[in-house]
Amino acid sequence: MTDTPYDVLIIGSGAAGLTAALTLATKLKVLVLAKGKLTSGSTAWAQGGIAAVLDAGDTFEDHIRDTMVAGAGLNDRETVEFVISHAPEAIDRLCELGVPFNRESDHLHLTREGGHSHRRIVHVDDATGWAVQAALLKAAEENCNITLLPNQTCVELITGRHEERYSGSGRVWGAYALDTVSGTVVAHTARATIMASGGAGRVYQFSTAPRGATGDGIAMAWRAGARVSNMEMMQFHPTCLYNLEIKNFLITEAVRGEGGHLLHPETGHRFMVDYDPERMELAPRDVVARAIDDQIKRYGLDYVHLDISHQPPEFVMEHFPTIYDKLETLGIDMTKEPIPVVPAQHYTCGGIVIDLAGRTDLPGLYAAGECTESGLHGANRLASNSLLECFVFGDAAARDILARWDNFEAVPPIRAWDESRVTDSDEEVVIKQNWTEIRRFMWNYVGIVRTTKRLERAAHRIKLLHTEVEDYYGHFTVTTDLVELRNLLQCADLIVQSALKRHESRGLHSILDYPETAPLPVDTVLVP
Repeated sequence: MTDTPYDVLIIGSGAAGLTAALTLATKLKVLVLAKGKLTSGSTAWAQGGIAAVLDAGDTFEDHIRDTMVAGAGLNDRETVEFVISHAPEAIDRLCELGVPFNRESDHLHLTREGGHSHRRIVHVDDATGWAVQAALLKAAEENCNITLLPNQTCVELITGRHEERYSGSGRVWGAYALDTVSGTVVAHTARATIMASGGAGRVYQFSTAPRGATGDGIAMAWRAGARVSNMEMMQFHPTCLYNLEIKNFLITEAVRGEGGHLLHPETGHRFMVDYDPERMELAPRDVVARAIDDQIKRYGLDYVHLDISHQPPEFVMEHFPTIYDKLETLGIDMTKEPIPVVPAQHYTCGGIVIDLAGRTDLPGLYAAGECTESGLHGANRLASNSLLECFVFGDAAARDILARWDNFEAVPPIRAWDESRVTDSDEEVVIKQNWTEIRRFMWNYVGIVRTTKRLERAAHRIKLLHTEVEDYYGHFTVTTDLVELRNLLQCADLIVQSALKRHESRGLHSILDYPETAPLPVDTVLVP
């Protein structure tokens, strides 16, 4: 058991988790767990920015419409309205924390990205996420009511079945976490828990997500009894750098927003005119990713070109300094030549089902950010709505906990983690082999364009691996690699189950057996 009592446990130290922590810390003691370093989550990787209605010619209704169009009608309108209406105040809070957003004279500079009808992207050059992460982390470190604990791999949520007097209830009392420094599993208990653990991008062979994005929170919540929804809606970013050494460097949407063209690398043809002649490169991500995928498969290409060299060099270097510097080290001058790009998995649009207060099905468990399915993104996330969701739902969950605090029960005695059944393994090659196999068949069978046959093949492999992984998990010492493998496999299973349930093509789910979009959208809710 933890020696110091905390009121609230937060799993994840990114935008959602730290936003919640700062709101809660006005009255409560908060413990924030990070799987690796405090900055190792997806937030710090975000290049583009944060969408908010701040321009005089823009309106909430325009932002709502753009979000709903990108989400192919699968969004929950009430959620969309809730998030977008709270966006300006979220930006105000970040400004108060000292985030150095780009400005033009006396107002914030706004850029435009695919799917947006207006310029509404607040940004810090092309490294917005890093600046936001730094500001939130600084504020959290300076708050005496917040304890930040890195190197904690959460293994399982603590529920009624872990109470010393077994109740079997789904009430969540915190989480067991492996301290990767000491090698011991500790029970971190709290009267309320917020899951802010990020997405499941690493279930795919090619992903822009950080190494730790293994779907831990989604898998843990599912095993504890929470519903998940729309897991088949995995977003593939159209423009990841094609490089044999660097596998996950993102070329931000804003490059297209500021005039970048997608070209056939051999003919120079601007091919988006053939797929979406009105919006061209500014079409939503699912449209652009499928177009690039089609070009690559149709013509046997390794990549396509993204070209912004027609813009003035000083404009390119001013707007995209991080990307420019990175490409320069690889021998590519984006002011003079095109960038080779391919699609890669980028964002998990489905996840743990939550309401507008961030509440899950399980008493005591809240969730916010990429691990959730709030109804905001629907069948495809609109660019730069991701960080926004983190701020709005992180704050909403914290406010709900504060409002209900007197109704939260004290934590009962909890059993320590049982280490008696396990020994160290001398066959960790099993973990590496299974990890590689999952990511490869998910890319090949459950990628940008799917078929029922491919999904069934993936389901068959998942069934075989489940037995092997659970047997391994039951007999050997818990390690981060083993925990991540178990969670990756669970998320792969949920993605395939959801994809097999959706008998239509909608947004990010494109399946050749059902090429049409059904008249009425249906959430693919899975119940444990």
